[in-house]
Amino acid sequence: MARDLSFEMGLPQFRGAVREIILASTAIYVVILLLVSFAPAAGHALLERGVLNPASIRQGWLWQFVTYAFMYVDPMDFVLSLLGIYFLGSAVEERIGYRSFYAFFFGSVVLSGVAGFLLSLTGVVAQGSALGSGAAASAILMVFYLFNRGAPIMLFPIPIRIPVKWIVVFTAAIETAYLLLNHFALFYFILLLGLGVGYIWYTLFLSRGVSLHVSERFYGVRNSYYRWKRRRAARKFEVYMRQQDRKVTFDEHGNYVPPDDNDKTNGGSKSGWVN
Repeated sequence: MARDLSFEMGLPQFRGAVREIILASTAIYVVILLLVSFAPAAGHALLERGVLNPASIRQGWLWQFVTYAFMYVDPMDFVLSLLGIYFLGSAVEERIGYRSFYAFFFGSVVLSGVAGFLLSLTGVVAQGSALGSGAAASAILMVFYLFNRGAPIMLFPIPIRIPVKWIVVFTAAIETAYLLLNHFALFYFILLLGLGVGYIWYTLFLSRGVSLHVSERFYGVRNSYYRWKRRRAARKFEVYMRQQDRKVTFDEHGNYVPPDDNDKTNGGSKSGWVN
């Protein structure tokens, strides 16, 4: 996995899942602006149903775990979140693919929202509401860093190369400062949680070594289960045949041993197979 590349952040190609997410977010934001300007009651009703509000979640409005990522009010929040998705999301999508990026985007949104909601149950921290795709933007930043840990970035038009890790540290520091200044509000908790979710998602689903280990463990457990079923079936069959005054023999793996092989003590060949 390449770790020492450098990136000059010009204008990435506007395509794929990143393009669709940005266009959908923009269309929804335009609708919100129009409604708030010309039909305030409808606009506020849309925001009330779309933003992540722990009180509404407790009433069963579970769709808010997804819809809050497409709700915006502040134009700067809208622009900064989508710029992060555009510049870094394009590189991440190129690395992991269209479908995996969609799963990553919505997975980071939902997991950050769920974690924020659970924190809100304390009644002390993570209070208020949350909206916008800042959690997804933070997760994308974290995954971009994990794919390119040794890479400096040149943010056009600033002629300075900045290591990606310092951008992550700076982002986490700014989000923590806002969290403290706003009395641990849910909105800023969600942003910080996005960084953590990005790290977890990379570790579980995007790191090749971990994925291979998980696959090996899965197939090992599956094969152990099949071997257990075969041994169990062999024991049942032995009992059944004894009831019929007939004797059959199976080895320790559940494989049938022909009568001529029963007396072999030198590890001679046996029929069947071992998984």
